[in-house]
Amino acid sequence: MLDKKKFYINGKWIFSLGKNELEVINPSTEEAFAVISLGNEVDLNKAVKAAKDAFTEWKDISKKKRISFLEKLLTIYKKRFNEMAESMSIEMGAPIDYATAVHAASGQSHIEDFILRLKNFKFEESFDSKSNNYISYEPIGVCGLITPWNWPINQIALKVIPALATGCTMILKPSEISPISGMLFAEMIDEAGFPAGVFNLVNGDGDGVGSQMSGHPDIDMISFTGSTRAGKLITKNAASTIKRVCLELGGKGGNIVFADSYPNAVRDGIRNVMSNSGQSCDAPTRMLVEKSIYQRAIKEATDEANKIKVDLASKKGNHIGPVVSKIQYDKIINLIKGGIGEGATLAAGGPDLPNNLKKGYFIKPTIFTDVRNDMEIAKKEIFGPVLSIIQFETEEEAIKITNDTEYGLGNYLQTEDKEKAKRVAKKLRSGIVYINGNGADSGTPFGGYRQSGNGREGGVWGLEEYLEVKTITGWK
Repeated sequence: MLDKKKFYINGKWIFSLGKNELEVINPSTEEAFAVISLGNEVDLNKAVKAAKDAFTEWKDISKKKRISFLEKLLTIYKKRFNEMAESMSIEMGAPIDYATAVHAASGQSHIEDFILRLKNFKFEESFDSKSNNYISYEPIGVCGLITPWNWPINQIALKVIPALATGCTMILKPSEISPISGMLFAEMIDEAGFPAGVFNLVNGDGDGVGSQMSGHPDIDMISFTGSTRAGKLITKNAASTIKRVCLELGGKGGNIVFADSYPNAVRDGIRNVMSNSGQSCDAPTRMLVEKSIYQRAIKEATDEANKIKVDLASKKGNHIGPVVSKIQYDKIINLIKGGIGEGATLAAGGPDLPNNLKKGYFIKPTIFTDVRNDMEIAKKEIFGPVLSIIQFETEEEAIKITNDTEYGLGNYLQTEDKEKAKRVAKKLRSGIVYINGNGADSGTPFGGYRQSGNGREGGVWGLEEYLEVKTITGWK
């Protein structure tokens, strides 16, 4: 068993003063493979003090020097790339090939893109050619960064790198369910030689370290990715200190499949929602299908879902792995049973374990048809390999159903009519709209409307989240 009970504070690996430990479970085997410490108020205060003290000098380090540090970090990340992939495969159940090609690759991509954006970013500029006013972009200060278990290094990179790039200091609290990738990243930070206190890592749970971070008077900003429920609690807890709060929360994405969609639109939609075992906040978990192709779409969706293999995360190949924990497994199974109870038709999958697997948190790719948008399975973020198929007749109805949710993170639409695609995309209330399977370019902003959060991550927008804007008059 891996002993990972130390925290990274002020440039050193130190033991927690508390005795609260937690076993990290491999979701493929249901067995513990590592043990971590859960931090307490004393641990957090140490980390915050280190970050606050380090901010005095780090905020004034030149852009050129910060780029140099980040480039060194990138070199180290590439060297330890396979370690990163392996850590995520075992801790959150991503199949090793997927963990390598998608999870670990996302971390590298974000580091590379932020270096590019930083090189071109102007931290100071005149307001305009005629004005004697000057605009200065300055680091917000000490940041508390709380990352989720489902996309560990992706979210760590989207928070830590722009914070470092803009001159902020920070405390990272990775998810206690998948903490090993975050601790590996801390080792890379240490190897890159960042000044002591600039980056700190404290493990802990949301009720402990997470709530203490959001209310801490010496933390100037909280960036959180996770559930909408937790985001609401963090916002309330942060209110007393008026700190900036950036939230990337849940979603219930709609995927509108028009009759004139490209031939593989339905099958691609199934593959999309089932990837990462359905554990993505922007997954297209509601497929809205035009009435004229509804029956055909059901057949294609069912066929595609039944083709998807489910197997151990350690095995190479194209399959999905387990969901991350017993808690998540039970929640998803109960929602599947609830969908059956509500009267939806179970077209594929269901609550039973895949035939060849006797343990592990594995769930069959599950398809529900005859779903109404007011059903629980259509409203709740299931966060597993479960899709609801809903019928629509008109473009207006499709838009109305898609927007009829408390969320607004990612929506999707499939049509070969370019004008219709543009028209519908403009009417969908979400932070991103994916048309015909096209992905978002590196550096584009990611974030949500409504209860999917606020703020944006990625690219220039990601840098700006960590900056205060100052106007200085009489500059000339």
